[in-house]
Amino acid sequence: MQEKMDLFNNLKKKSELFVALGGLVFAIGIVLFLALQSTTGDSNNVIPFLVMGAGAIVGAVGGGTFAKLKSRFKTEVLTAFFEENLPGIQYHPFSGLMELDVYQTEFLKRADRFHSEDLLQGQLEEVDFASSDVRLEERHVQHTKNGTRVYYVPYFVGRVFMFTFNKPFEGHLQVLESGSPLSGRNFKKVELESIDFNKKFRTFSTNELSAFYVLTPDIMEAINELEKRNPGRIGLSFTGKNLYIAINNNRDTFEIQLFRRIDKQMMDGFKRDLMVIKDFIHTLKLNTKVFQTPDK
Repeated sequence: MQEKMDLFNNLKKKSELFVALGGLVFAIGIVLFLALQSTTGDSNNVIPFLVMGAGAIVGAVGGGTFAKLKSRFKTEVLTAFFEENLPGIQYHPFSGLMELDVYQTEFLKRADRFHSEDLLQGQLEEVDFASSDVRLEERHVQHTKNGTRVYYVPYFVGRVFMFTFNKPFEGHLQVLESGSPLSGRNFKKVELESIDFNKKFRTFSTNELSAFYVLTPDIMEAINELEKRNPGRIGLSFTGKNLYIAINNNRDTFEIQLFRRIDKQMMDGFKRDLMVIKDFIHTLKLNTKVFQTPDK
């Protein structure tokens, strides 16, 4: 592993050099422009713009090279690293959860622009799971005197998890740190016995009795602990045979970064993000029959 990290650190230095050099040349172009404008009043001199253009090109080359390097790192390093730490897991860095899966949470709004990547899937302790990074963006149109501008604003950037069980839940249940259910189901707000839990989360269910059956004091405490260990807005949806968990934390999870060395600390961070799956299964007791409603 150390040899791989050293190799990618050396390759990364070349990209960083181009990005830094491009930024420096671009900054020199700006200084030239300001200097010429203040001394001669000439804002039409092409030399500063040529310098800025050269800097932008050099920086873009560095950025493009680094983007390819990030893809190589996922394929050549993270795939084997994840398999070693969670045997049996499948990692597909350039695929993600499908839109249908994400919207089956029934609390994430349909996006005008959708992207997902870093798909992890497999089975752990008889619990099937899948997760990926997801980015949801809303289209905005701005009308100005110079024309119409279209731009996209992200409203969810984080991870979505899906866990599947052998037996469906009774009714539909959502526990949300923010927002409300987005479906035509007959959801009703449920007040649970824990005042602190009710302050932190809003609970909605189509079957109030099922909500009390699933959200026992232990499970409510488990959800509180998960929220503390995973910064960001968290939501859970029990529907059919699936439990969906979404964390809106404004993070791309498994990415190396410019000007940050790939070292043991970074790899430990990737491992912690991977083991969130196992943490969810154990903390919420998904590997037991705790969520199976009694047979009628």
